[in-house]
Amino acid sequence: MVRLTKIYTRGGDKGETSLGGGTRVPKHSLRVAAYGTLDEANAAIGIARLHTGSDKECDAMLARIQNDLFDAGADLCRPIAADEDPAKTLRIVQSQVDRLEREIDAMNAALKPLDSFVLPGGSAAAAYLHLARTIVRRAERDITALMDEEPVNPLALAYTNRLSDHLFVLSRQLNAATAGDVLWVPGNTR
Repeated sequence: MVRLTKIYTRGGDKGETSLGGGTRVPKHSLRVAAYGTLDEANAAIGIARLHTGSDKECDAMLARIQNDLFDAGADLCRPIAADEDPAKTLRIVQSQVDRLEREIDAMNAALKPLDSFVLPGGSAAAAYLHLARTIVRRAERDITALMDEEPVNPLALAYTNRLSDHLFVLSRQLNAATAGDVLWVPGNTR
């Protein structure tokens, strides 16, 4: 368990931060950008949760996802070492990806097929989930850029890719129960 007794350390005042293993890197490094973007997505999901109302199942899914995003951040903030002990290093695992897939399939089975692209909107919760989804997509781009430079747990990328799909389908589920999806009408404003 993590214990935080002092919030500021002054360690970042010169533009560097520490990774999970203690290595100092610039705050603008690809690795910091990747897990920082996941942190941003987590914050957007927290806002969405304020608007899910009495949907306990939705809130439980989002709570698990928020915890998973901290796991993914912990994974990304610790570079993969050749002598790494898997039992001592927190990494995203296949079961986390599988759970997202099961939830996507279950939600999607109850939805009408789409005949158009969905615009972000509908209910407040759905709109915030769309915001979180786009942030997750940026995290994917950050992770793939990092993967071009150094080794990354491929399941961190798989989880992130699946998460954006999950947030999309969950936004559709919430809209189906309330305001309905807002659909794109090509050329409608010409």
